[in-house]
Amino acid sequence: MSGISFPAGACDTHMHVYDGRFPTAATATMTPPDASVADYRMVQRELGLDRVVIVQPTTYGLDNTVQLEAASRVGERARLVVVVDEHTPISELERLDASGARGARFQMLPGGALDWPSMAPVAERIAPFGWHVQLQMDGNLLPDRIDGLLALPTPIVVDHVGRFMPPPEPESEAFAALLSLVDTGRCWVKLSAPYESTHDGAPRYPAVTALARVLVERHPDRLLWATNWPHPGQADPLTVDEIRALTLDWLPTPEVRQLVLVDNPARLYGF
Repeated sequence: MSGISFPAGACDTHMHVYDGRFPTAATATMTPPDASVADYRMVQRELGLDRVVIVQPTTYGLDNTVQLEAASRVGERARLVVVVDEHTPISELERLDASGARGARFQMLPGGALDWPSMAPVAERIAPFGWHVQLQMDGNLLPDRIDGLLALPTPIVVDHVGRFMPPPEPESEAFAALLSLVDTGRCWVKLSAPYESTHDGAPRYPAVTALARVLVERHPDRLLWATNWPHPGQADPLTVDEIRALTLDWLPTPEVRQLVLVDNPARLYGF
């Protein structure tokens, strides 16, 4: 399987850039080592990736400068997910949109810059731009949040196979809530970062793999894929070979790899 290459146009929909020249936000809980576009290009080459979505990490709060600079270095093959709040001027949203922003991130775990009350007003503000809300939370709490999420005027992108901490059984109420979101046709799920849910069974993560396989079987047209490079907070991050092997396990056929790695992100991010 290691000899199988990713299809042309493959997109990594979630990675971060870190630069110690820029201040850490007061809300942040981690300041990872520097990770540059040049460093990431080695990963791109090894995996055969053509496109990338650069996601604002919690380290920089509402200051998107580091990620904007990274996107400018990559050029037309990059898109952005930024962090904005309900007070961000429309002129700034226009600037971000012109720079490649296609979503607003909500990290609902320690270190996130925004909390739940900000989500609906931000979603109203970004909806005219065609952006989505990118959500990271403990997926086990989804049943309590699903009504509010369904009321948003934007698509929703759920990070890291739902980031259930710990992963439930596929028959659980929490996973059923995620499936019901995807069933609406307004929600996407990123197949990425299983280590954010559990460290059991690395590097194949069987509990997370069980959930990923259900999603792939049920809704391959609503899935995205990502490396989560540089794996912030991980003492023993996945190697490129381990990422490739896990990806080919989750996406076992050329047809599903074309859909998840190329066609779906092209549609969502406008490549």
